[in-house]
Amino acid sequence: MHLNGVGWIAAIIIGGLAGWLAEMVMKSNTGIFMNIVLGIVGAVVLNAILQALNIGVFGIGWTAYLITGFIGACLLIWAGRLVRR
Repeated sequence: MHLNGVGWIAAIIIGGLAGWLAEMVMKSNTGIFMNIVLGIVGAVVLNAILQALNIGVFGIGWTAYLITGFIGACLLIWAGRLVRR
């Protein structure tokens, strides 16, 4: 698992922030634990998608992890809504 140069504790904190931001933008209603999961898993999923497309990552560090986590969490929320329909 590639964490863009941040440690595990920072990944949890930044993932929670990214998940919370995605929750606000996408108007979903999830709790703090799900925000953390969405942020971390979203960052991992988006990194995998970018690497599969040979695009690379948005950079290294907490800002890049926050951006990647936010976009990835938004994608996961969107995909979850498609599955529920």
